[in-house]
Amino acid sequence: MSKVERRVRSLVSGDGEMRDAVEVVLDNATDGEVQWVDVRDEITSGQWGRLIEKEILVDGDTGFALADRDAIEEGLEDDDDPTGSDVDTPETTTWTKWDKIAAVATLGAFVGYAVNPVRNAIAGAFDVVLGPLLNLVPFYVVVMVIALATGLYSTLLRAGLMDMEKMSAYQDRMKDIQDRRKEAKERDDQEALDAIQEEQMDAMGDQLGMFKEQFRPMVWIMFLTIPAFLWMFWVIGYRGSTAAYPDIAAQELVVPLAGTVTWDTGIVGPIQMWIVWYFLCSMAFTQLVQKSLNIEMSPSTS
Repeated sequence: MSKVERRVRSLVSGDGEMRDAVEVVLDNATDGEVQWVDVRDEITSGQWGRLIEKEILVDGDTGFALADRDAIEEGLEDDDDPTGSDVDTPETTTWTKWDKIAAVATLGAFVGYAVNPVRNAIAGAFDVVLGPLLNLVPFYVVVMVIALATGLYSTLLRAGLMDMEKMSAYQDRMKDIQDRRKEAKERDDQEALDAIQEEQMDAMGDQLGMFKEQFRPMVWIMFLTIPAFLWMFWVIGYRGSTAAYPDIAAQELVVPLAGTVTWDTGIVGPIQMWIVWYFLCSMAFTQLVQKSLNIEMSPSTS
């Protein structure tokens, strides 16, 4: 069902005057367009404004155009649902076996933050690739490279694994329920309010569906990011552990507000300087990648 049909059903549900106003606009539309002067004797300015607000009428060449004539006519058809709801519930995303394997591996990698042997094993493997970079460029450049890689694959994974249309459908359904509840209150329709209340209870599953949509790419992002993060922990040392590269950990640098610090200096409580630098670089590069690739990370709503 199209968004236009859904808007029409929501608008005319229990409101005979708005139904008449929509029919008047349809009858007076020529080549899909209608002007206020053509209908002002039959509908009020408030009704005209609501049609524009709901985007049933959109900007046209000479006046306002019908957003979709067929969808508007279908929206005027009788509906047995007392709530006026025509928003389909999207199907819940099913995780593949690879998603589940990645989730288990990610949980295993988390253990590395607390267990030295696990951290040493993972970091030692990554040091084969990242260690040589430390002989070529300063540590802060290596962190920038990791942050750039993080921003790139996290953006691509979210764009590839998270269904934005489904996310939009979840948000549209919740917004539709809120709008219909407000309209039912305005016309004091207790039957519709009771039905909408039950629908709201059923829609609680949408929250779980949205969580699954958002968490699926996060599993893969953490699966790739945690080992690199553990390597940086291993290089600098953290929570009393010995730094694998003590000369790098002791390097001095000057930063705003904090002054002269080393990479293992706690800037905000236990949060060390290298962690702050990584997150600053990661946020900047992630925004840069999204803008460069023109990837939208927020679902569109109607």
